Amino acid sequence: MNLKITFLILAIVLFSCNKDNDSQNNSASKAIPIYNQAYQENYEADKVSDILNDAHSAYVLIDPFQEGISNQITAIKANNNQVGAYISIGTGENWRADFNELQPFLVSTVWGEWEGEYFVNKTNTGILEVMKSRIDKIASWGCDWVEFDNMDWIYDDDLRSQYEFQVTQQEGVAYYNALCDYVHEKGMKCMAKNTVENASDFDGVLYESYSDEKNWWNQSGAQSFLDTGKLVIINHYNETSCDAVYSEYKGIYNNDLSFICEDANLQKYVHYNE
Repeated sequence: MNLKITFLILAIVLFSCNKDNDSQNNSASKAIPIYNQAYQENYEADKVSDILNDAHSAYVLIDPFQEGISNQITAIKANNNQVGAYISIGTGENWRADFNELQPFLVSTVWGEWEGEYFVNKTNTGILEVMKSRIDKIASWGCDWVEFDNMDWIYDDDLRSQYEFQVTQQEGVAYYNALCDYVHEKGMKCMAKNTVENASDFDGVLYESYSDEKNWWNQSGAQSFLDTGKLVIINHYNETSCDAVYSEYKGIYNNDLSFICEDANLQKYVHYNE
């Protein structure tokens, strides 16, 4: 074969490979829009009506046990959205229908920061079945994810001392991993909250960030989830410069990071990656 033709063929092959790699790198981006109907910090959370109009190919966190919300799941998913269902696994909330079932496994003193919430005190008895019952309902409604709020309660020594938890760290870890295993059995994914410690089987993590307390979590843990293609979300609160904070976080991590920001000027969430 003529040497010039050989070099030409090699150049074409290399160009083709580079194009394929660029395409793969672009398609590997995990950053998606984030919507949050489930909870608010300072201002009103995302409304279902706005989610139905604006959210496309997004992760949409809802509280499916709020009145009328579960009926909207099919409509939310119609725009190629993934629906995450909020549950608190580290506390019992006295406004939930199953609170009486949870009460034997809770401390007796209400959490000072959140009215009506009581920390989980024991996980090695019947609480697992109560939580599995919630997950059964969430699965039947067609959710894609279950997000585990307050799963880091067992690691807080100050709270442990103040509320006299009986549950050990080892028991708490076994508890949230057993619940994640059950979520997987039901065909859904697990979203960790504020920690990935002992949570390698979880499929994503959401961190709560504050204007005066950014990147307070274990950075290497968050990066490890990004490095393995898992969804990593930062939900940032009460910020006057959301764009600047988003840019700062992308500098710490990379463009695969998903971000939602509670804008103090607009007094509502603003959404990125749309």
